[in-house]
Amino acid sequence: MRGERRINRVLVAVRGLLAYAVSVSEAPRSVLGQIYELADSRDLPAEAQGEDGGLFYRLRALHRLQEPQAEVDRAADAELVAMFTVCRNARDRLVVLLLGRVGLRRGQAAGLRRSDVHLLPDSRALGCKYPGAHLHVRRRENANGAWSKSRCAWVAPLDFLTVSAFDLYDEERHRLLGDGGSDFLLVNLFRAPLGAPVSPEAVGELFERLGVRAGLGRRVGPHMARRAFGSNVADAGGSPDEVQVLLGHKHPDSAGPYRFPDPGRVRAAVERVPSPRLPRNGERSR
Repeated sequence: MRGERRINRVLVAVRGLLAYAVSVSEAPRSVLGQIYELADSRDLPAEAQGEDGGLFYRLRALHRLQEPQAEVDRAADAELVAMFTVCRNARDRLVVLLLGRVGLRRGQAAGLRRSDVHLLPDSRALGCKYPGAHLHVRRRENANGAWSKSRCAWVAPLDFLTVSAFDLYDEERHRLLGDGGSDFLLVNLFRAPLGAPVSPEAVGELFERLGVRAGLGRRVGPHMARRAFGSNVADAGGSPDEVQVLLGHKHPDSAGPYRFPDPGRVRAAVERVPSPRLPRNGERSR
């Protein structure tokens, strides 16, 4: 898509140069007919013809490369379950849940610190008033290149399944590293350097391996898991503002591309539309 945009910018520049060449008599006027469609104001509504009512001409570019619409998709629930099932350790299972069940981007997951995670029902002892298990997503400089796209910090609630995954990962990490390792939440447990933070690229590589191991017929990337989370919240009755907050978006419209309605819900919406019926005597048709 970037290539198409670059070509369109070049076309705009060329049209401008040719039009200028015609205006200074450096190129014949016939050139304009090759690059512009000439029209006048007679086909415009009266409101657009100007106060003086005079005739004027306008140009419309003939050549423009159409930019294809980017194809986006979500991970299917069955795909995420299959990837979760083939994970070989607690850390990888937690990564799948952080993206598919919490809705984090891979950079946000890789940038989490252990202090960002509050698993107690009441975290006021930690100086946090947010109720229930949750984690804090913050934008900060990270040595592993992890980066939160959102400039605003927000809180992501955690369900029982994700809390259980945290507990299992904590046990696994302590068994392999003891009290060592960095302050990052997700660290290397099975390859050197042990205890070093996992990078966003490693999260992408993990999803690629899991997809192959699960025998999926396509590549399911980390961001597709995030879209699945947003879609599932909407399918479960979540309002647009709830999807917005859970995904950490500042503007309501930003959550739009993350809502892929379940086909069953779409069909149910059609079936809720009442069918027309023949009017009875004295009734008006519906």
